[in-house]
Amino acid sequence: MSEDFGRDIGAAERMVQQWQERAAEKAEKFGRMQQEIEQISVTETSRDGSIQVTIGSNGILQNIKLSEHANNRPMAKLGTEIMRAVQAAQAKIPELMQQAVAGTVGLEDSAAQHVLGEARKNFPEPPAAEEEAQQRGSGVPEIQFGVEDSYEQPRQQQPPQRRAAPPPQPPPRPVRRRPDDFDDDFSDRSFLR
Repeated sequence: MSEDFGRDIGAAERMVQQWQERAAEKAEKFGRMQQEIEQISVTETSRDGSIQVTIGSNGILQNIKLSEHANNRPMAKLGTEIMRAVQAAQAKIPELMQQAVAGTVGLEDSAAQHVLGEARKNFPEPPAAEEEAQQRGSGVPEIQFGVEDSYEQPRQQQPPQRRAAPPPQPPPRPVRRRPDDFDDDFSDRSFLR
């Protein structure tokens, strides 16, 4: 019986040791994956080459370059073209993340699949340009939300005037009892009359 117990302890120790080794290996792979993902950056250029944006792996704009040619268009159109370039760059992030995941932890890992799913959700394919949508015959025009050039400063409303609260009254001072105020009547009469 003691031999079986010794074998069971040895098997349990080997099993724990294997778990620890797999966990350390997995942590090292995820560390490499994180480093590779953090190094991702995507640069996208507009069709006419007048706008160039660089996006980090988190989707945040890191750099923007505008040529002199970009100055020759209305600001609303320039803003739309910048956003189109940013969205096109962001849409490339999930593919690059997938390559980093495949080269480190592997695509079959559930945590890696979650990371990739979130990237696809946060950085979808950019919407088609209005001209492209109409050329394909979709018949659905793109909705554009533009910024008006005639900006008016909002009027500041004065907050309603409040009356100041009266200052709090000090608590009443305790009344000191004089020695003759004490009742020394210890009679048998009830005080609950």
